[in-house]
Amino acid sequence: MKHFIRGTLVALVAPAAAGATFMASPATAAVATTAAPAAALRCHASMSNGRPKDYTTIYVNVGTVRYAGVTTVAHYKTVNRKHTGKANAGGNAKIGYYISGATPGYRVKVSVMVTAGSSRGTCLTSFIPHR
Repeated sequence: MKHFIRGTLVALVAPAAAGATFMASPATAAVATTAAPAAALRCHASMSNGRPKDYTTIYVNVGTVRYAGVTTVAHYKTVNRKHTGKANAGGNAKIGYYISGATPGYRVKVSVMVTAGSSRGTCLTSFIPHR
């Protein structure tokens, strides 16, 4: 019977001591808080015209959080074009692209990244230019 009681006391004391040591370590607590990932931002993108003619202006319409920074990159067949903007108080941004000499029939993918503080979000849309 004594052996059982000693084992129980040791088992109860050891976890408490380990827990106290873990809680007292500020370095461990700092790592736990800085390792938390930033929340992903809402990002929705669409084109004002999915089949624009050459020599026209189209817009990437982006929905996100209010005042977020917005970066769009249109991936044409031979070149990438980057434009930036900022969402308004309603979380909407409108980024313009002038279509000039784009390869007809080639789907141009537009990648969108939104940022607010340390949070980021991404989304995609596309369009197919024609003559």
